[in-house]
Amino acid sequence: MPQYSKSDLERRMAGAVESLKGDLSGLRTGRANTALLDPVTVEVYGAHMPLNQVATVSAPEPRMISVQVWDRSNVTPVEKAIRSAGLGLNPITDGTTLRLPIPDLTEERRKELAKLASKYAEGARIAARNVRRDGMDSLKVDEKKGEISEDDRKRLETEVQKLTDATIADIDAAASAKEKEILGQ
Repeated sequence: MPQYSKSDLERRMAGAVESLKGDLSGLRTGRANTALLDPVTVEVYGAHMPLNQVATVSAPEPRMISVQVWDRSNVTPVEKAIRSAGLGLNPITDGTTLRLPIPDLTEERRKELAKLASKYAEGARIAARNVRRDGMDSLKVDEKKGEISEDDRKRLETEVQKLTDATIADIDAAASAKEKEILGQ
């Protein structure tokens, strides 16, 4: 049975693009948005958990995010995770509630967010290239097993490269659109 699966590669590359879009949606453009905290993971109970699994996140005002921590013992780890996430937010603790005022976007902060968007995009490009590498490796294994010919391998490698190029173009387009939105262009 051949190891190479075009549908699996397409699914994994689409997953890289969707993951990037999710990460980019968390970058703020001046308004409170609960998706801003989606990339935050908290170390509680001996494991890293997404913030939304230890607290309720809401945006009660246009410039404020509220985080209601369910377990009082997790307030400090949640606060530490938000501070260390690199989002430029400083939580104000009030019992089990953390209030996150959204500061105005300065030019410097806009540039920082644009750099963060670029970092997310590079991570997605790396993921797409890793999928390409896995596809190429499985084609070589299939050829060695005698399941496909050398000509088929080369033809399929070209298809994998075209899929990778299209995925990276999607990643670049998403990152470029978000950078323009952040920089207000």
